[in-house]
Parts: sequence; C-alpha cells; structure tokens
Amino acid sequence: MAHRGKHWIEHWEPENEQFWESTGKNVARRNLWFSVFAEHIGFSIWTLWSVIVLFMGKDYGFSAADKFLLVSTPTLIGGLMRLPYTFAVAKFGGRNWTVVSAVLLLIPTTLAAIVLHPGTSLGTFLLVAALGGVGGGNFASSMTNINAFYPEKHKGWALGLNAGGGNLGVAAIQLVGLLVIGTAGATAPRLVLFIYLPLIVIAALCAYFFMDNLATMKGDTKAMREVVKDPHTWVMSFLYVGTFGSFIGYSFAFGLVLQNQFGRTPLQAAAVTFLGPLLGSISRPAGGWLSDRIGGGKVTFATFIGMALATVVLILASTSKSLALFTIAFIVLFVLTGIGNGSTYKMIPAIFRAKAKVAISNGAEEAAELLKARRLSGALIGLAGAIGAEGGLFINLAFRQSFADAKSGVPAFIGFLVFYGLCFAVTWAVYLRKPAEQPTSERGLALAGAEV
Repeated sequence: MAHRGKHWIEHWEPENEQFWESTGKNVARRNLWFSVFAEHIGFSIWTLWSVIVLFMGKDYGFSAADKFLLVSTPTLIGGLMRLPYTFAVAKFGGRNWTVVSAVLLLIPTTLAAIVLHPGTSLGTFLLVAALGGVGGGNFASSMTNINAFYPEKHKGWALGLNAGGGNLGVAAIQLVGLLVIGTAGATAPRLVLFIYLPLIVIAALCAYFFMDNLATMKGDTKAMREVVKDPHTWVMSFLYVGTFGSFIGYSFAFGLVLQNQFGRTPLQAAAVTFLGPLLGSISRPAGGWLSDRIGGGKVTFATFIGMALATVVLILASTSKSLALFTIAFIVLFVLTGIGNGSTYKMIPAIFRAKAKVAISNGAEEAAELLKARRLSGALIGLAGAIGAEGGLFINLAFRQSFADAKSGVPAFIGFLVFYGLCFAVTWAVYLRKPAEQPTSERGLALAGAEV
C-alpha cells in the first residue's frame, strides 16, 4: 500500500549508480545533514546533567555520591531506549520519527527548567534526569535511518559523519555550560536550558520540512532474533561497553571527578571537561580510517592497551595529586575511546563478511550470503550500541561507590584497568590469535581467530 504525503519516497535504489547520481545523492545528503543536527541536539540533552551537576553547590545539599547517581540515571535510560528507537524508524518513517524524537526532548528540558532550584528533592531530580535518557535513543534511530539512504560504498563515510556529529553534542552542551558559568556565574543553570529549548524546536521543524520517509524501509526483527544467537554478538557488545561505554561514562563523570578529586570550582571544571568529548568525537572517524588500512581487530587491541596505560597514569596522577598529569591522561583516554568506537564498529561488518566467505567457499549462494552478512551487521550494530551505552552506567556507579567509600576515584580506576585488561585479552583471543587450522565452517569462526 502506498504511503500518502509528499515526504514519503516510494522508490529508492541507492545501489543503482544512475539513480544515485541523478537523484539519490542529493536527497540522501539533505536527510543526512538534518539527521545529524537532530541527533546532535539529542546527545546534548542526554548529557545535560553532566553540566547541570556542576551548578549544584552546597545549597542543593547533595553529596558526590548523589551527583554520580544523578548522572548515572540518564545513561541507563538512554541505553535502554536505543533498541525501540532502532525499530521505530521502520514503523513510523525516518522523517516522522526524527520529528517525534526531537519534540520528546522538550519534556525533560522544560521539566529541568521548572525543578532546577535548591530544595528540590533528589528523587525529583532523578525522575527528570531519567526522562533526559530519551536523547540517548536518537543515535540508534538516526543511524538506522541514514543507513537506509546510502549505498554500501558510501555508508562508512555517512555513518561515521552521523555518529561523530551526534557525539559532538556532548562537547557542545559542555561548552555552553562553560559559557554560562563564565559569564553569568554558577547560579544560573537555567540559561543552559533556555539556550537549548529553541534549538530543539528548530531541529524538529527542520526534520518536518526537509527530511523524508523511505517507504521501502522494513524493520528486520528476524535478523535481531538471529544475531542474538551468534557468540560474536556478545563479544562485540562486551568490547563496545569498553569503548563507547567509557566515552559516554567519562563524558558524564569528568567534571564531577575534577571537582571531587582535585577541588575544582564549577568554572575550573567546565573549562576542561568539554575537551575530552570533543576530541573523542573527532577521533572516532580516525578509528574507522585506521581499521580500513590495518584491520579493526588490531586497532581495537592497541586501543585497549593504550586505555589501560592511560588509566595507570590516572591512578599515579591521583595518588600524587598532579592535576596537570591527570587532566592530560584523561583527555588521552577520551581520544582512545573515540578511536575504539570507530574500530569496533568497523569490526562488525568484517566479522559477518568473513563468515559469508567461508559459507560461499563451502558452496552457498554468494548474493544470499552477502545479503545475510549486511542484515546481521545492521542488527548487531543496533544491539551493541544499546548494550555499549550501559557501560556508562557502570562507570558512574563505580565512581559513586569509590568516592563514597574512599573519597577518591582511585578504586574505580583500578576496576577500569582490570576491565580494559580483559578487553584486550578477549580481542586478541577471539580476533587476532592464529587459529590452529583454517576454519571450514561458519561455526568455526564463532570464537576462534576470525582475524578481522
């Protein structure tokens, strides 16, 4: 049945070179730019509380543990929202869902403006922060939508730009927070919200007027059911907890850690917190670029070793009370998380292409196996994105407990160090070590030397 309305596209063939050059390219690019804008604002609202907590002085009566709990809440909800947002695009249309998901951002932003004053209970703040988690879902729906607009040979560039542009929303709201603290002081947090309210409306209006729905898009729930049975799904989700979970977790926590570990003022903390998410977002495409040249497994392995070493430096800087060394090491850690985000997402299609090659060499039909590889890759990217985001929850809960028990982030960093050690060990064992013999079946690739 044909969809009604001028914003529904019934015929879409991005793999047809003639169609792509004459029509598809310009339409896809227009949808990409406005999708990036809406996703960027979504990331900003998701991480809004990483900025708001910097304004919460003694008048609010909250401990460091309370504040870490506050920033943990939207992290949890944002990760949970990613799966339903992935399927919403096929159900409602990419343009329609981008409008709805942008409008939904008005709810937590408006409520935050209403309740943001000393005397509001922690429970009320937790509820409003939880509603801010809807911004975390925007990434999944945006990636799913843009993936459908582009041909295979251009998807890497388009999805990288889409992801990086969205991630930059974290740095953007922290820069806005710095601007507000630097000009109006640490007692005017509502100004941050008043800046973002019109931007949310603009994002929704731009999506309404300039984006399109693809009638050809279908939600592939079968691929999702199939991919959860594959051992690689859980290995890659585990690794993405280490990369993206670290990126989003540290984005929420960096300012609070500086305040509680080194006694930084809101202005002093805000002056450097944006640098980590900014450089981590910019380095994400570099991870993909490196993976294209030397392999995603090797880049991911090296990244986790680097993250472990940076964490060692953070522990040493914390115990020696060296603020400069601590700040540099934390920003390096952000850069490495960005590279790891890019490399892990490059590994996913490589894994299923490797499985397809084995199946084809054993007599399976090439076109069917390559199509299956693309379907399962897309499903795993959505699932890993949802699970990986929950890594941010664990990071903030670890900091909460660490500061509550030891008045220091060192115990948390020791825990992260052990986790990164597990991550590079798993990467080597599953994807880099040489198998005893060449795999002769898809099952043989499940957990032994896929070399992606």
